[in-house]
Amino acid sequence: MKIDVITIFPQYLAPLRLSLVGKAIENQKLSLDVHDLRDHTTDLHRTVDDTPYGGGPGMVMMPEPWGATLDELLNNDSILIIPTPSGVKFDQEMAEQLASKPHLVFACGRYEGIDARVAQYYEKKVTVLEVSIGDYVLAGGEVAAIVMIEAIARLIPGVLGNWDSAVNDSFAETEHGRLLEGPVYTKPAVWRGLGVPEVLLSGNHAEIAKWQIAQAKQRTAIRRPDLTGE
Repeated sequence: MKIDVITIFPQYLAPLRLSLVGKAIENQKLSLDVHDLRDHTTDLHRTVDDTPYGGGPGMVMMPEPWGATLDELLNNDSILIIPTPSGVKFDQEMAEQLASKPHLVFACGRYEGIDARVAQYYEKKVTVLEVSIGDYVLAGGEVAAIVMIEAIARLIPGVLGNWDSAVNDSFAETEHGRLLEGPVYTKPAVWRGLGVPEVLLSGNHAEIAKWQIAQAKQRTAIRRPDLTGE
């Protein structure tokens, strides 16, 4: 998979070179390029924003530098992803779908957002997704892009050291539906007077699996009843 990220703060994406995504890049499971939107401005001050038509507070990102940048990056296989609080909600199912795509381009807006004509123009050429990672507003799309890229990258075959980690994740599709992962434990067996559930020490893998499913269902029912349809 190839991922391109467009931003006015290229250094903001540096954490993607660390940990799991960084290893995926090193192992050539994923390629990542970050592009400075200001490289496609034409004035001395490298301006990327202007006042909104119709009035109102804040500034809006101008379409010209976005058009010049996207024209260079997009191809027939590209999916353009625009992080925005007014977008559809990003979830594990979307991450699974995007993990199989060859080319993702993230357009990280700032201020009041990107001129709406950018999405309108490119949706005639490629798939355009305006996506939100939650019901809150961030200062820009960079953090949202990092969240989505990490969620997507770990689902690319060969990125995780153990594929079962993804299969057993919260929100992963199972025969029991999409559940939250239950509680997990490690050594020591007793910590500050709190013990590990006996079933996990039993060595009975069938009973352990039953316990884990029961715990996942219980946690999901309490914390995310919307996932159970109740």
